Amino acid sequence: MQSSNSRSCDSRDGSESSGDHEPGHGVVFGEASGSVRYEDPWYEALASGWGESATVSGPPGEAPAARREPADKAVAAAQIYLEVQRSAAFQEVRSRYRRFVVPAVAGFFLWYVGYVVTATTAPGFMARPVVGAVNVALLAGLGQFLSTFLLTWAYSRHARLRRDRAALEVRWDTQELTRGAGGGAA
Repeated sequence: MQSSNSRSCDSRDGSESSGDHEPGHGVVFGEASGSVRYEDPWYEALASGWGESATVSGPPGEAPAARREPADKAVAAAQIYLEVQRSAAFQEVRSRYRRFVVPAVAGFFLWYVGYVVTATTAPGFMARPVVGAVNVALLAGLGQFLSTFLLTWAYSRHARLRRDRAALEVRWDTQELTRGAGGGAA
């Protein structure tokens, strides 16, 4: 059986043959086949057993021992995140976000649907020339692009002026709380 990084495997136990395997990473030249292949250094850590024999060591779906957290730390971190979500500062950041995004999305959607509906139901109006070969449909289509850029600019400005500082404070508070509970990285 062949693994995903071109190393041959024994079909009985999933072990690799060591004929052309060199430790480390980089370009590896196969002695027997004369081929050149790139050895992936993360293969063994992340994808061991994928696409190989049906026998897998250890129970399926279980996290490696190095990645497991004690249950009490995970529960403490979850409680902290729920507490932060219920906090007034977090709710204020979310409400500021919604107060901008909901009307902006509704307005842009109506503008887009109005353009499409007008183009399909009133082709005579859309074909009306404005200046030379430029007609109403062309100006409205270019207006779609312009309104997209303006909306993007307005969103980033609103985020910078109204939400970013408050969101950063909530983030730092959350990190301090999780660090204190032992749920975060030191």
